[in-house]
Amino acid sequence: MIATQDQVAQAAAARDAHVREMVAWHFSPETGTPFWLDWADAEGINVPDAVRGFDGLAILPRFEDEWLRREPHERWVPRAYRDRPFKIFETGGTTGMPKQRLSWDDHLTDYSEFSERIDEFFPGRFPRGAAWLMLGPTGPRRLRLAIEHLANVRGGPCYFIDLDPRFVKKAITDGEPRIAKAYMQHVIDQAVTILKHREIGCLFTTPRLLEALGERISVTGAGITGVFCGGTSMTPQVIRFLYEEVLEEKAALAATYGNTLMGLAIAQPVSSENGYRLTYHAPEPRAVLRVVNPDEPDRVVDYGQWGRVELTTLTREFFMPRFLERDEAIRREPFDALPWDGVGDVRPLGSETKKTVEGVY
Repeated sequence: MIATQDQVAQAAAARDAHVREMVAWHFSPETGTPFWLDWADAEGINVPDAVRGFDGLAILPRFEDEWLRREPHERWVPRAYRDRPFKIFETGGTTGMPKQRLSWDDHLTDYSEFSERIDEFFPGRFPRGAAWLMLGPTGPRRLRLAIEHLANVRGGPCYFIDLDPRFVKKAITDGEPRIAKAYMQHVIDQAVTILKHREIGCLFTTPRLLEALGERISVTGAGITGVFCGGTSMTPQVIRFLYEEVLEEKAALAATYGNTLMGLAIAQPVSSENGYRLTYHAPEPRAVLRVVNPDEPDRVVDYGQWGRVELTTLTREFFMPRFLERDEAIRREPFDALPWDGVGDVRPLGSETKKTVEGVY
């Protein structure tokens, strides 16, 4: 159901309060982030005084992903965290020098909250105590630790099948689809073996890998009752196929839109009643998604209109204002359980007019 005006207003107030708290943290000499403290000094701006809510973030520069490639890691360590060792997480399918984000606990917070949401949205389908299988990118990505934490916080273990999305993407880009297909088959072989010999109840994977797994075995017949599925482009046709054909309408399909910079945006439950359309809502107030005009990114598009996805991340670990993602989406209305704007039918920016390589996603 669409959120009420009161629900939307309460969420907006909480968002503005969180913005003030995070700005005070990152621009404080005691707790702040060197990158942002240096910027404020150079500009001569008292940022906590100037920013009183989300709209006030417009006085800050839009975050540039190149900063995460070229700035020394020490520039991103908040002073409050300088005595704590950090983890380094990289973006999933990027080739070349990746974007690298430092992290301490955010990935755990995101997935602990998600654990509560899947109980609310899919009761009984992701049983507490059940074992999980993660069939997807591990390596330097936060996803491996996050999915294991999700399984553990719900009382179960997690098995892993490793996958390198950069290798798959490179093979496809180099005109070697046979190699990419053989590698994916190798990964699916391992998943089938685990499912045959271990009692698994919940699965995390990508849409393409779920389809490939379904070509080999009955996923639900193997004991899976809930699938947590993440990937950039999942059209209503893809969702319907996965739910009706691969999962045989016997297991829940929880879709997510997430990345190293944002965390985890959960989708409203999909069904034939809503045309299998995906609408994701960011984990506000820690992260905020907007859909903006590609040519005038300071202007949010109307509901039902396509635009470019803008991400703001607001945690004590990481402050990233108004970053323009390489994705586009439809702006959707607030949902009663998540009363802030959603992003629908997410796809790579410009994918309708140019070819994009998504690999295993």
